[in-house]
Amino acid sequence: MTRFPIKIAALLFNFCLLIVYPSYSQPEVTAWGNMTGIRVEGQLTKFESSFKIVGASWHHNTQTAKEQHHYSFKREGSKQIITSKIGAIDYTETVEDIGKGKALVNIQYTSTLDTVVVGTFFSVIFNGDYFADGAIEIIEPSKIPLGQSALSDVNEILRAEAKGIKIKSKRGEYQFICNDNSQIIVKRLNGTSIELLIALANDSIKKNQTVSKTFTITTNQEIDKSTVEMLVDVSKPGRVFDGIGGNFRLQNAKTDPQVIDYCLENLRVAYARVEMPWQLWHADENVDPTNAANAGKLNDRVKKAMELAQRMKKMDIPIILSGWFAPDWAIVGERTSGPQLGGLWGNPLNHDKMDKIYKSITDYILYMKDHYGVEVEMFSFNESDLGIDIRQTGLEHRDLIKNLGAYFKAKGLKTKLLLGDTSDANSWAFLNESLADPSTWPFIGAVSFHSWRGWEYETLKKWADAAEKINKPLVVGEGSIDAAAHQYPSIFEEQIYAIEEINLYVRMLAICQPKTILQWQLTADYSPLAGGGIFGNNETLRPTRRFWQLKQLSATPKSLPALAIACASEDVSCAALGNPKSNQYAFHIVNNGASREAIISGIPKKVKKLKVFVTDKEKGMEEVGSVAVMDGKVTFTLPEVSYVTLMNSK
Repeated sequence: MTRFPIKIAALLFNFCLLIVYPSYSQPEVTAWGNMTGIRVEGQLTKFESSFKIVGASWHHNTQTAKEQHHYSFKREGSKQIITSKIGAIDYTETVEDIGKGKALVNIQYTSTLDTVVVGTFFSVIFNGDYFADGAIEIIEPSKIPLGQSALSDVNEILRAEAKGIKIKSKRGEYQFICNDNSQIIVKRLNGTSIELLIALANDSIKKNQTVSKTFTITTNQEIDKSTVEMLVDVSKPGRVFDGIGGNFRLQNAKTDPQVIDYCLENLRVAYARVEMPWQLWHADENVDPTNAANAGKLNDRVKKAMELAQRMKKMDIPIILSGWFAPDWAIVGERTSGPQLGGLWGNPLNHDKMDKIYKSITDYILYMKDHYGVEVEMFSFNESDLGIDIRQTGLEHRDLIKNLGAYFKAKGLKTKLLLGDTSDANSWAFLNESLADPSTWPFIGAVSFHSWRGWEYETLKKWADAAEKINKPLVVGEGSIDAAAHQYPSIFEEQIYAIEEINLYVRMLAICQPKTILQWQLTADYSPLAGGGIFGNNETLRPTRRFWQLKQLSATPKSLPALAIACASEDVSCAALGNPKSNQYAFHIVNNGASREAIISGIPKKVKKLKVFVTDKEKGMEEVGSVAVMDGKVTFTLPEVSYVTLMNSK
């Protein structure tokens, strides 16, 4: 076999990476219809659109946004189609890829009632100083001047009736061309951000009136292919990452088993979170649930949940047990579903029955231990900060941890409680009472939050700080990015969802240093697989890009400490893990831009070679080769819009 010098081989490998990844152009659209931009060669030319209804004045607006209305999303070839109902308006948006840097957008809506509004608009926001040095050019303006009207605003920069508008700066150019003359308004927002408003209708809407407008968006921007430099610091290792985990809450009897089987056979699952169907375990306050179960009266759903936990335990997967619904006797008031008056969700526990509540939960855990060989590592009520479905205050949460934790210990259980297990990262204040009371800490197994919202660095850092304060691990109890996505499951196969999900996981690895991230879910709900009847898709069961990303992350060797790593690029996220004693290292990088060269420096000199794995639009955790580490530095290529992992063998 002919051997190349190491430097030449590395250069050839990087050159091959550059030529095998196809480029593509794609309008990027959220499931609720807001465009985030258009990708060209992987680079997103950024803006944020929305459908905006302006009410009696400019201070009364309704617009499309995440978790604000009910939406449906589907793809038909190059078209992405979003439908929704916003008040009395039935709305459909179609966004079509029509070529490099181009999108054709059609908006159509019908009102079921006479609706008094100032107007309806296609709104486009350009954030920050992106166009601070730019210029605005009207395309084919009307010869009839527009006078001042109720639409005027002190922040208004421009108003015209025209065929379109061009907005350009040193960084790029955008052009919006309408199918007919339209009223166009440009307003200044906070700082240097601007908003472009293209009128769909300039007055109130009549019942059964249909409005339709089509326009073409063209973008042109210099593609940033500059080298990305990362610097790792191995001198101060942080908390260990055991690997990716999963939620296994059984909800779909027909389609759950195949997804669970596939995931357990093809992923290294580090932790499992399973449901305690408490309301079915102890429905009747006056019946001892253990005696009933011993008499053959164990509810079938409870049995299946326990059998699933047993299966995980036999695979040496630690178990977190979480309760959603309490029995009627254990809560205050009639059981509620969804938000109540005042915005509250769920029901609080009955303080007069806390001893019976502690015993009921403990009996469940003891029964699993005695009859299924499962000793639960940690217990929680799911999202009790919000009330999904048991609601607690921070003080009640603190007292539950102390008192139930002591009850577990008295019964000989090693089970601890999760601190938090909150609905999102924004709910960090829910921890304050427990963090301030050291007598609570011995009963805490880990700090936990769900990653649906609150992704800012400062917010995520609060969770890392909380775990560090009480010297406990951090667990991301539910990992994903859109709590309403089950309403429009086609979005799971879109690049916009996949890349944002793995980007968040890599950021959390770097900022929070979690022990595990528990994917929501490794069942048919939020499935990382497609087909097999899941969400009505009867194709052959197959892994999606999201599955390959999970598999790539799960391939990280167990219990590697987090390492500090710095990266200057706004389109690249990175996390580093490594153990100098075992000489094992893993570097996870998400490139949310164009293909480019990357360099990691600061790698220990004992590391001589790293394998490269890639998941992107074309590849699923594909090992594309290896790169040589020379003088603590490695050079490689990041394909466009990709997740890349560099790892070495033990």
